[in-house]
Amino acid sequence: MAKLILVRHAKSAWNAEGKWTGWADPSLSSDGRDQAKETAKQLHGLDIHKAYSSVLRRAHETLDIILEHIGLSHIDKVQHAALNERDYGEFTGKNKWEVKQEVGDERFQRIRRGWDEPIPGGETLKNVHDRVVPYYKKTIHPDLLAGFNVAIVAHGNSLRALVKHLESISEEEIADLEIGVGEAHVYEMDAKGKIIGKEIRAENVQKGKI
Repeated sequence: MAKLILVRHAKSAWNAEGKWTGWADPSLSSDGRDQAKETAKQLHGLDIHKAYSSVLRRAHETLDIILEHIGLSHIDKVQHAALNERDYGEFTGKNKWEVKQEVGDERFQRIRRGWDEPIPGGETLKNVHDRVVPYYKKTIHPDLLAGFNVAIVAHGNSLRALVKHLESISEEEIADLEIGVGEAHVYEMDAKGKIIGKEIRAENVQKGKI
Protein backbone atom coordinates (compact mmCIF):
# COMPACT_ATOMS: atom_id res chain seq x y z
CA MET A 1 0.00 0.00 0.00
CA ALA A 2 1.14 3.53 -0.78
CA LYS A 3 0.39 6.95 0.60
CA LEU A 4 -0.52 10.08 -1.34
CA ILE A 5 0.07 13.32 0.56
CA LEU A 6 -1.58 16.45 -0.83
CA VAL A 7 -0.43 19.76 0.65
CA ARG A 8 -1.62 23.23 -0.18
CA HIS A 9 1.29 25.68 -0.14
CA ALA A 10 1.80 27.87 2.90
CA LYS A 11 0.83 31.53 3.00
CA SER A 12 2.32 34.01 0.52
CA ALA A 13 2.29 37.79 0.86
CA TRP A 14 -0.58 37.97 -1.65
CA ASN A 15 -2.62 35.51 0.43
CA ALA A 16 -2.18 37.78 3.43
CA GLU A 17 -3.35 40.76 1.35
CA GLY A 18 -6.44 38.92 0.08
CA LYS A 19 -5.29 39.02 -3.55
CA TRP A 20 -6.12 36.44 -6.17
CA THR A 21 -2.69 35.08 -7.04
CA GLY A 22 -3.23 32.61 -9.86
CA TRP A 23 -0.13 32.33 -12.02
CA ALA A 24 1.57 35.32 -10.40
CA ASP A 25 4.65 34.15 -8.55
CA PRO A 26 5.15 35.68 -5.09
CA SER A 27 7.32 33.90 -2.56
CA LEU A 28 6.17 32.70 0.82
CA SER A 29 5.74 35.34 3.47
CA SER A 30 7.65 35.09 6.76
CA ASP A 31 4.48 33.73 8.36
CA GLY A 32 4.18 31.28 5.47
CA ARG A 33 7.66 29.90 6.05
CA ASP A 34 6.78 29.32 9.70
CA GLN A 35 3.52 27.73 8.63
CA ALA A 36 5.37 25.33 6.32
CA LYS A 37 7.54 24.28 9.27
CA GLU A 38 4.39 23.56 11.28
CA THR A 39 3.03 21.46 8.42
CA ALA A 40 6.33 19.56 8.39
CA LYS A 41 5.82 18.69 12.06
CA GLN A 42 2.44 17.18 11.23
CA LEU A 43 4.01 15.06 8.48
CA HIS A 44 7.00 13.93 10.54
CA GLY A 45 7.42 10.17 10.40
CA LEU A 46 5.91 9.74 6.94
CA ASP A 47 8.36 8.02 4.61
CA ILE A 48 7.98 10.03 1.40
CA HIS A 49 9.77 8.58 -1.62
CA LYS A 50 9.02 11.15 -4.31
CA ALA A 51 7.58 14.68 -4.37
CA TYR A 52 5.86 16.86 -6.95
CA SER A 53 5.01 20.56 -6.98
CA SER A 54 3.86 23.22 -9.37
CA VAL A 55 6.48 25.50 -10.91
CA LEU A 56 5.29 28.43 -8.78
CA ARG A 57 7.60 29.52 -5.96
CA ARG A 58 5.10 29.39 -3.14
CA ALA A 59 4.57 25.68 -3.84
CA HIS A 60 8.13 24.50 -4.28
CA GLU A 61 9.36 26.70 -1.41
CA THR A 62 6.77 25.02 0.83
CA LEU A 63 7.90 21.61 -0.39
CA ASP A 64 11.58 22.40 0.23
CA ILE A 65 10.88 23.56 3.79
CA ILE A 66 8.80 20.47 4.57
CA LEU A 67 11.37 18.05 3.21
CA GLU A 68 14.22 19.81 4.98
CA HIS A 69 12.46 19.65 8.32
CA ILE A 70 11.55 15.97 8.05
CA GLY A 71 15.00 14.99 6.83
CA LEU A 72 14.07 14.10 3.26
CA SER A 73 15.72 16.85 1.20
CA HIS A 74 17.52 14.19 -0.85
CA ILE A 75 14.44 12.60 -2.46
CA ASP A 76 13.47 13.11 -6.08
CA LYS A 77 11.47 16.31 -6.68
CA VAL A 78 9.60 17.20 -9.86
CA GLN A 79 8.09 20.57 -10.77
CA HIS A 80 5.39 20.74 -13.45
CA ALA A 81 3.08 23.50 -14.67
CA ALA A 82 0.16 21.06 -14.85
CA LEU A 83 -0.04 21.44 -11.06
CA ASN A 84 -0.15 25.25 -11.18
CA GLU A 85 -2.93 27.26 -9.57
CA ARG A 86 -5.96 28.30 -11.60
CA ASP A 87 -5.22 31.21 -13.91
CA TYR A 88 -7.40 34.05 -12.65
CA GLY A 89 -7.04 36.11 -15.83
CA GLU A 90 -8.08 39.72 -15.38
CA PHE A 91 -8.75 39.12 -11.67
CA THR A 92 -5.10 38.26 -10.97
CA GLY A 93 -3.67 40.63 -8.39
CA LYS A 94 -7.07 42.05 -7.44
CA ASN A 95 -8.36 41.98 -3.89
CA LYS A 96 -10.99 39.24 -3.87
CA TRP A 97 -13.20 41.01 -1.33
CA GLU A 98 -13.28 44.15 -3.48
CA VAL A 99 -14.22 41.97 -6.46
CA LYS A 100 -17.03 40.52 -4.35
CA GLN A 101 -18.44 44.01 -3.85
CA GLU A 102 -18.19 44.70 -7.60
CA VAL A 103 -19.83 41.51 -8.92
CA GLY A 104 -22.16 40.61 -6.04
CA ASP A 105 -22.16 37.65 -3.70
CA GLU A 106 -23.84 35.13 -6.02
CA ARG A 107 -21.45 35.55 -8.95
CA PHE A 108 -18.49 35.87 -6.59
CA GLN A 109 -19.26 32.44 -5.13
CA ARG A 110 -19.60 30.95 -8.61
CA ILE A 111 -16.27 32.47 -9.64
CA ARG A 112 -14.51 31.37 -6.51
CA ARG A 113 -15.89 27.87 -5.99
CA GLY A 114 -17.92 26.92 -9.07
CA TRP A 115 -17.05 24.22 -11.57
CA ASP A 116 -17.34 26.00 -14.91
CA GLU A 117 -17.73 29.73 -14.21
CA PRO A 118 -15.67 31.65 -16.81
CA ILE A 119 -13.17 34.37 -15.98
CA PRO A 120 -12.08 36.77 -18.75
CA GLY A 121 -8.60 35.68 -19.82
CA GLY A 122 -8.49 32.93 -17.20
CA GLU A 123 -9.46 29.36 -16.38
CA THR A 124 -12.45 27.62 -14.85
CA LEU A 125 -12.01 24.85 -12.30
CA LYS A 126 -12.97 22.46 -15.09
CA ASN A 127 -10.03 23.75 -17.16
CA VAL A 128 -7.72 23.13 -14.20
CA HIS A 129 -9.15 19.62 -13.77
CA ASP A 130 -8.53 18.91 -17.44
CA ARG A 131 -4.79 19.53 -17.07
CA VAL A 132 -4.20 18.24 -13.52
CA VAL A 133 -5.92 14.87 -13.82
CA PRO A 134 -4.22 13.67 -17.05
CA TYR A 135 -0.84 14.56 -15.54
CA TYR A 136 -1.73 12.68 -12.36
CA LYS A 137 -2.87 9.61 -14.30
CA LYS A 138 0.18 9.55 -16.58
CA THR A 139 2.95 10.46 -14.14
CA ILE A 140 1.97 10.26 -10.47
CA HIS A 141 -0.48 7.37 -10.35
CA PRO A 142 2.14 4.90 -11.67
CA ASP A 143 4.40 5.86 -8.75
CA LEU A 144 1.63 4.92 -6.34
CA LEU A 145 1.01 1.62 -8.13
CA ALA A 146 4.73 0.90 -7.74
CA GLY A 147 4.35 1.31 -3.99
CA PHE A 148 5.97 4.72 -3.60
CA ASN A 149 4.67 7.25 -1.09
CA VAL A 150 4.17 10.49 -3.01
CA ALA A 151 3.74 14.09 -1.86
CA ILE A 152 2.19 16.79 -4.03
CA VAL A 153 2.49 20.43 -2.95
CA ALA A 154 0.24 22.60 -5.06
CA HIS A 155 -2.62 25.11 -4.79
CA GLY A 156 -6.17 25.45 -3.60
CA ASN A 157 -7.76 24.90 -7.00
CA SER A 158 -5.32 22.42 -8.54
CA LEU A 159 -5.74 20.28 -5.42
CA ARG A 160 -9.54 20.70 -5.42
CA ALA A 161 -9.54 19.49 -9.03
CA LEU A 162 -7.44 16.46 -8.13
CA VAL A 163 -9.53 15.63 -5.05
CA LYS A 164 -12.66 15.80 -7.21
CA HIS A 165 -11.15 13.04 -9.32
CA LEU A 166 -9.80 10.99 -6.42
CA GLU A 167 -12.99 11.08 -4.36
CA SER A 168 -15.50 11.14 -7.26
CA ILE A 169 -17.02 14.41 -6.08
CA SER A 170 -19.81 15.82 -8.23
CA GLU A 171 -19.63 19.14 -10.08
CA GLU A 172 -22.13 20.58 -7.63
CA GLU A 173 -20.52 19.25 -4.45
CA ILE A 174 -17.02 20.44 -5.37
CA ALA A 175 -18.15 23.97 -4.48
CA ASP A 176 -18.18 22.91 -0.82
CA LEU A 177 -14.57 21.68 -0.78
CA GLU A 178 -12.01 24.06 0.65
CA ILE A 179 -8.37 23.24 1.40
CA GLY A 180 -6.65 25.70 3.71
CA VAL A 181 -3.11 27.01 3.27
CA GLY A 182 -0.63 24.65 4.88
CA GLU A 183 -3.23 21.89 5.12
CA ALA A 184 -2.28 18.30 4.32
CA HIS A 185 -4.54 15.47 3.19
CA VAL A 186 -2.96 12.04 3.60
CA TYR A 187 -4.54 9.23 1.58
CA GLU A 188 -3.82 5.54 1.94
CA MET A 189 -4.07 3.74 -1.39
CA ASP A 190 -4.54 0.05 -2.15
CA ALA A 191 -2.53 -1.93 -4.69
CA LYS A 192 -4.80 -0.67 -7.50
CA GLY A 193 -4.37 2.98 -6.51
CA LYS A 194 -7.82 3.30 -4.95
CA ILE A 195 -8.38 5.22 -1.72
CA ILE A 196 -8.87 3.07 1.39
CA GLY A 197 -8.24 5.75 4.01
CA LYS A 198 -7.86 9.50 4.49
CA GLU A 199 -6.54 11.74 7.23
CA ILE A 200 -6.36 15.54 7.32
CA ARG A 201 -3.32 16.98 9.07
CA ALA A 202 -2.25 20.57 9.79
CA GLU A 203 -5.83 21.71 9.29
CA ASN A 204 -5.98 25.45 8.72
CA VAL A 205 -8.73 27.05 10.78
CA GLN A 206 -8.75 30.08 8.47
CA LYS A 207 -9.66 28.04 5.39
CA GLY A 208 -11.74 30.00 2.95
CA LYS A 209 -10.69 33.34 4.42
CA ILE A 210 -7.55 33.86 2.36
